[in-house]
Amino acid sequence: MTEQTEWETKAANILKAELKRAGVTYAQLAERIGDKEVNIRNKLSRGKFTAAFMLQCLEAVGARDLRL
Repeated sequence: MTEQTEWETKAANILKAELKRAGVTYAQLAERIGDKEVNIRNKLSRGKFTAAFMLQCLEAVGARDLRL
């Protein structure tokens, strides 16, 4: 198994923070984007997801600004 890169960790942490700020659980996000909760959990724990997935999630939680 490969280690998460610094950038993968940063991307996952940013997305997790936005979910928390919006008060959205993984289950709620899964419902909003038409995915399974387990898939979202895995993507965020591994930090392996596309920019398109991140944008889809941010749109689903109503994020308009990103805090880097």
